Amino acid sequence: MSGRPPFYITTPIYYVNDSPHIGHAYTTLACDVMARFKRLDGYDVKFLTGTDEHGQKVEKSAQAKGMDPQTFTDMVSRNFFDLAAALNFSNDDFIRTTEDRHTRACQALWDELIKRDEIYLGSYAGWYAVRDEAFYGEDELTTGPDGRKRAPSGAEVEWVEEPSYFFRLSKWAEPLLDLYERRPDFVAPDSRRNEVMSFVKGGLNDLSVSRTTFSWGIPVPGDDDHIMYVWLDALTNYITAVGYPETETGEYATHWPADLHMVGKDILRFHAVYWPAFLMAAGLEPPKRVFAHGWWTNEGQKISKSLGNVIDPYDLVKSYGLDQVRYFLLREVPFGNDGDFSHRAMVNRMNGELANDLGNLAQRVLSMIAKNCGGAVPEPGPLTDEDTALLGQARGLLPAVRAAIDRQAFHEALEALWVVVRAANAYVDRQAPWALRKTDPARMATVLWALAETIRHVAVLIQPVVPDSAARMLDQLGVPSDARDFTALGEGGALVPGAPLPKPQGIFPRYVEPETEA
Repeated sequence: MSGRPPFYITTPIYYVNDSPHIGHAYTTLACDVMARFKRLDGYDVKFLTGTDEHGQKVEKSAQAKGMDPQTFTDMVSRNFFDLAAALNFSNDDFIRTTEDRHTRACQALWDELIKRDEIYLGSYAGWYAVRDEAFYGEDELTTGPDGRKRAPSGAEVEWVEEPSYFFRLSKWAEPLLDLYERRPDFVAPDSRRNEVMSFVKGGLNDLSVSRTTFSWGIPVPGDDDHIMYVWLDALTNYITAVGYPETETGEYATHWPADLHMVGKDILRFHAVYWPAFLMAAGLEPPKRVFAHGWWTNEGQKISKSLGNVIDPYDLVKSYGLDQVRYFLLREVPFGNDGDFSHRAMVNRMNGELANDLGNLAQRVLSMIAKNCGGAVPEPGPLTDEDTALLGQARGLLPAVRAAIDRQAFHEALEALWVVVRAANAYVDRQAPWALRKTDPARMATVLWALAETIRHVAVLIQPVVPDSAARMLDQLGVPSDARDFTALGEGGALVPGAPLPKPQGIFPRYVEPETEA
C-alpha cells in the first residue's frame, strides 16, 4: 500500500470496571513511544488501544450504579479515551468491544472454530473469579483468613456449574511449545517466557468459552442461551481492528500478524497461551511478540484502592508536567521489571537529567549562539579530533537506540542518549566557548555549531518520549518540521550555517517544591 514496512502494536484493551490509573498509562505510554519511534524510522504504523466492555463484572457494576450495561460502558470507556488524549498518545484506532465490527469479528472467529471442530458443547463445573473473569483449578487456590477460597490474584472465587462450550485447548500444548522453541523472542522478557513454558508443559485442559448465567456479552452464533467467554471476546479485538474476517485484502493483509502485544504481567497467560492457540486453531497466524511488563508500587507500598494510594495519571501530569512524567516512567526502571513511584525519584530525574543535563545544555548553547553569533546557526571552521569525536557519538546514536527500542529496553535507549548529553556537557566545559569569544571567535563558532548539531540529534531521537519538549527544542534549532524524522540524522541533515534562529527559551524548568502554608 504505502511501500513502507508495516508495524502493528497494541495495548491490552482496558477493562471498563475501573478508572484509569498509572498501570493503564504505563502500558499505553510504552506502546506510544514504540509507535512514534517506528513512524520516525519509516514504518507504516498502526497503534491500537481501547476498552473491554463485556462480562459479569461489568454487568454487576452497572447494576450497582442503577444503569444498563451499555450506558455504563459508554460512560467509563470515555474515561480511557480521554486519558489517551490527555497523555498525548498517538493511537491510530480506539476499539470498543461493544462495537458492531467487533461482534462480527468474534462471531466469524467462533464459526471458524466450530467448522474446524475446535469447539464442542459440554458442561462446566469449577471455581470462577468474577474479578478476574477467569476459571482456576483447585491446585491454584488458597484459603483466605475469612475461610473463603481465593485465586492467585487474591480475588474471591465461586463454584460455578453450567452448560458450556469448550475450546480444545489441550490439543494445542505441543504446537504452543513448538512455537516458543522456534521463536524464542515470542514471549518477553525471558523470565515471563520461562513462566509460560512451564505452565504449558504442566498440561492444558480444555477451556470453557461460553457462559449462560448472565447476558452481557456477544451472543454465541446459533445458540442464544450462551454468550462468549469474555477473554475470547476481548482478545479478538486485535484482529477486529485490522478488518477480520476479511483476511485477503486491507489492513489484515498488510498488518497481521501484530508485531507486538504489550501487556501487564497479570494477563500474560491469556495472551501467550490462549490467544495463539485460538488463532492457530482458526488457521490464523499468531502475533510475533508478547511483552509483559511489571507493576508499579507507590513509595514502596503495593497500590490498592483499600490503601487509598492509587496513582492518578492526571494528578501526576498536573504536579510534574506531561513530558516529565512520560520520561520518568520509561527511565526509572528497566522495562519488564517492577518499579516504585516516589516523589523524590521523580524530582531527581526531572532536575538532574531533564533540567540540568539536557535542558541546561540546550539553554547554554542556544543562548551563546543568540548572543555571539547574531542569532543564527554559526559557521564552523576546521574540526578538531574532539569535535569529530562528539559529532561521531551523536551521529552514531540511531543503531543503538533502535536496537534498545526493538527489545522494549526503553531505559537503555534513554541511557544511550544521556551518554551523549553528558559527553556534550563535558565538551562545553573543556572547550569554554565563552573564553574563546575573546581569544578565537572562529573556534567558538565551530564549538557552538558542533554542540548545536549534537543537540539536534538528541532532540530528534528523544521525540517519541517527550514529543512536545523535543518539538520546542527543534523549533529553537530552526529545524523544519519535515526534517525531523530519522532520515535527517547524520551529516545530510546538518544545521545550515547562517540560518536564523528564534530567541531561546528554557524547555525543562527545575521542579521547585510548592510552599506549604504554615
